[in-house]
Amino acid sequence: MSEGASAPTPNNAPGKRAAAPARSPVTTDERAGAARSDVPLSGNPTGPAGVGDGAARWRTRRNVIVLDRPFIAGILNVTPDSFSDGGWFTDPVSALVHARQLLREGADMLDVGGESTRPQGAVPVDVEEESQRVVPVIRAVRAEFPDIVISVDTVKSEVARRALDAGADIVNDVSAFRLDSRMAETCAAAGAGVILMHSRGAVSDMATYVHADYDGNVVAIVRQELQAAMELARSAGVHDECMVLDPGVGFSKRSEHSLQVLAGLPLLLELGRPLMVGVSRKRFIGELNEVAIPAERVFGTVGANVAALWNGARIFRVHDVRENRQALDVAWAVMQAGAL
Repeated sequence: MSEGASAPTPNNAPGKRAAAPARSPVTTDERAGAARSDVPLSGNPTGPAGVGDGAARWRTRRNVIVLDRPFIAGILNVTPDSFSDGGWFTDPVSALVHARQLLREGADMLDVGGESTRPQGAVPVDVEEESQRVVPVIRAVRAEFPDIVISVDTVKSEVARRALDAGADIVNDVSAFRLDSRMAETCAAAGAGVILMHSRGAVSDMATYVHADYDGNVVAIVRQELQAAMELARSAGVHDECMVLDPGVGFSKRSEHSLQVLAGLPLLLELGRPLMVGVSRKRFIGELNEVAIPAERVFGTVGANVAALWNGARIFRVHDVRENRQALDVAWAVMQAGAL
């Protein structure tokens, strides 16, 4: 689910089996995530947010992810109608080929989605159709890469349950549990990691401007609505250490709102959980750079991600892994050097 999507590259041919990242941030020591983390995540307005404060931890269904460097989620859309890669990875074979490429390029995690939230013409799909898209792909990826972190991008609790049974570790809900009253309890029962993304409206219009009405400070309002999502998750039994927050760049937000949210990430860090951003090839980048084709917004994506890293984001959902991996690693090294 995203505003923009990755076009296939010439290097999509099957290659050697991809290994897990050499500097894996994942530990299987469940005791590390058994208690609520006391790692301070609040930003420093005079420097990089969170640098020098210790690494945050994110507990998933099987592992504890230590966020001691930029963590990249490679996008694996298995939809026929995503913005620019619709139909390319709709079967397990082609999806697995693309998964290998994302991992070779440095992805730490794969985010598998079977329902598009494109800005124009997004059409909701039913549980059976979405399950048929994502479950075989997750099962195939898990079989070949038993240690890789996998998230399922869905707003439906039954799809989430089936995906978790097939091997997913995390549920990435772009509605932050708004659209399915059973999603929170499903995630809690499975002990899944969760990504709570800010949005408004339904699948068909959440990426439009229909609900982009903010009477006041957009960052403060997003913070309030994310806090409400956290409280809903807690009430269903989801532990804080399982949660990651996503401000929902481009979702129910005009370009100026997306920029303000990225600049205001330190305020969102005050909620006490790690932040993920999904700026990849988004509309606001195209508007800023006057680039209409999503596949040509890679450099703008890298710039937005580096700025988000400085402001405290630690997880980055991207289509173009190699470019973002290199840029974020260099930016992180500079930030760490400045914190010494």
